[in-house]
Amino acid sequence: MTRIALDPFVADLDGESARLRAAGPLAEVELPGGVHCYAVTRHAEARQLLTDSRIVKDINVWSAWQRGEIPMDWPLIGLANPGRSMLTVDGADHRRLRTLVAQALTVKRVERLRAGIEALTTASLDRLAALPRGEKVDLKAEFAYPLPMNVISELMGVDSADHPRLKELFEKFFSTQTPPEEVPQMMADLGALFTKIVDSKRENPGDDLTSALIAASEDGDHLTDEEIVNTLQLIIAAGHETTISLIVNAVVALQTHPEQRKQVLNGQVPWENVIEETLRWNTPTSHVLIRFATEDIEVGDKVLPKGEALIVSFGALGRDEAQHGPTAGDFDITRSPNRHIAFGHGPHVCPGAALSRLEAGVALPALYERFPELELAVPASELRNKPIVTQNDLYDLPVELG
Repeated sequence: MTRIALDPFVADLDGESARLRAAGPLAEVELPGGVHCYAVTRHAEARQLLTDSRIVKDINVWSAWQRGEIPMDWPLIGLANPGRSMLTVDGADHRRLRTLVAQALTVKRVERLRAGIEALTTASLDRLAALPRGEKVDLKAEFAYPLPMNVISELMGVDSADHPRLKELFEKFFSTQTPPEEVPQMMADLGALFTKIVDSKRENPGDDLTSALIAASEDGDHLTDEEIVNTLQLIIAAGHETTISLIVNAVVALQTHPEQRKQVLNGQVPWENVIEETLRWNTPTSHVLIRFATEDIEVGDKVLPKGEALIVSFGALGRDEAQHGPTAGDFDITRSPNRHIAFGHGPHVCPGAALSRLEAGVALPALYERFPELELAVPASELRNKPIVTQNDLYDLPVELG
């Protein structure tokens, strides 16, 4: 099996995803830093493995970890070994931790956040409208980033004064270019910041999910301080990064497909279709790290060996022709059915999926209603991916509002 090295600079994600699919449903890959693992690259096989009890999250199953081959200053260590949370446990422990979060993020409860999301969106658009006409605007920094960060922070009870530090630390956390000597301190700083937030909520609880997690631990759900801190970090990280990329990628897709943009702006196609097709065609999460095989597992005509690590390559399987037909590589907001798994599948599906869809469903139509003449300020070919193996993220999105 030929090993495919994932590009730490993410210069050509589409080309890399195509090479992964061409390698078959199970590809042997090399993560930045020379770490070996396997990737599932096809939709059907990914669904199967995401519900296979022989695939676990316990890093101690990983043979390379047991042998001491994964250094603690590996740039992706925070994604491979982020501490105890629902991201790293299975079975009863996973259900216990996930249930508390899922109860706060049901579709019905998320819908109650709509008015607040609409108000935040309007405020962001007002700030954009106040800028001098004709200037280039970084739509990511000025619109796509503030909305999800403000929403998830309000949900979790995080003070806006912490946003700049969070942004700085998460930039290092996700980047493959963080110098190894800075990784341990970055992880310690993230832990200290979230511990401070939890301690503050323990002293002054509010109507937020962090306070609810603390209360649950005191009422008999037996969450440890580590689990609360790590759950807070997980929700903040996943709760804003994915939505930022979803909004940015949808704008790029619409701007590079003007006929489809016209269809949605004319009301011929609902915005829901834009969101779902963006999630499939240019998914916010390119690869999810990392799970481990407790025994040999057949995947198509190949075998995932016992003790090996597995990543799920959502960027590859979103354009799997076996699932989405011969036009899988095309952006098509009229696609039906559109059964992707961009938010995962089975018991580990992202509990924040409804919130991300709601935020994009408010932000995108409001943006185009206010600025229907919006245009990219540079050719799409000049937009630059950030060096993040797990997130399909751009450095910036320069636009002219029109």
